[in-house]
Amino acid sequence: MQKYFTILLIKVGLTQNQLESSVRNSMISYVNLKNAESVIRDVDYALESANFNKLNFIARAGSFVQSQANEIEKNFVISILK
Repeated sequence: MQKYFTILLIKVGLTQNQLESSVRNSMISYVNLKNAESVIRDVDYALESANFNKLNFIARAGSFVQSQANEIEKNFVISILK
């Protein structure tokens, strides 16, 4: 009878160890997944930020060119009217 309980306790201990190992592996996988997700979000943010800055620069350059063209046109009309 004691041998039976000893074997039973060994089996319970083995099962407990397997469950604890599975939980640890699941937690490690979860942490790795969250880290990968964070990296992807950081890359997406950096890419979108770079695109925004590029488009903002192009828009400002376009506004500057347009204002210069308007000034040239204004000066040309004034010179014709003189």
